[in-house]
Amino acid sequence: MTGQQAPPRAALVLLAAGTGSRTGHRTNKVFLPLAGRRVFVWTLDATAADPAIGPVVLVVRADEVEAARAVLAREAPRRDVRVVVGGASRHASEWAAVQELLPSIEQGEVDVVLIHDAARPLSGPGLFRDVAAAARQHGGAVPGRRQPGLLHRDGLAVRAGEAVGVQTPQGFTARELVAAYRAAADAGFEGSDTAASIERFAPQVRICNVPGSSTNIKITYAEDLFLAEALLARSSFDVRRLGPGAAGGS
Repeated sequence: MTGQQAPPRAALVLLAAGTGSRTGHRTNKVFLPLAGRRVFVWTLDATAADPAIGPVVLVVRADEVEAARAVLAREAPRRDVRVVVGGASRHASEWAAVQELLPSIEQGEVDVVLIHDAARPLSGPGLFRDVAAAARQHGGAVPGRRQPGLLHRDGLAVRAGEAVGVQTPQGFTARELVAAYRAAADAGFEGSDTAASIERFAPQVRICNVPGSSTNIKITYAEDLFLAEALLARSSFDVRRLGPGAAGGS
């Protein structure tokens, strides 16, 4: 209908302001090549066909802004990606992205914010859709997978299946997320991840668990790049075929 406002979308924040020194490279790990693409571009590919996801904010270090724009122009020329400078911590980088999205949130164009580690290139489109839908229904959503084996921490044993590995994207209703981060800024609080600020300053938001994906690995060490390439090879280098249930189930 003419003049009717488009339905709100889920904004996607890609956190890429780290160093990735544990991969053994001097280059930020999200700028490393992975099967012919830079690591962070695979997430852009996975979400490109979903009209319900956008705008996209890429958070990088100040000295990598031009490198990021060059990669985007070369490998994702049709994606509208805003590049912003992150802070000294994950929390500060998230807050920088949220502030970039404020006009879209206040105008009702964005109702959910998905915050994702750019070093997780193989999440697959289904996980983004699932997290966004759960966040709209409950207020917040965090994907995770039960960890096999027996873990030991501080002398305590955790039985197999009791430990859950938390993944990203983490999704939250936009207005509650803004309110929580404003309160965190006033209190001088910095959370270890997005959910920490929500839990402390927006306790009314219910954070539900969403089944994570077995392919949703985080590039931390050099061998993770080899594993990611193997997973892509199994899906015929089509990241749209990855997601919950792929490569052995969720």
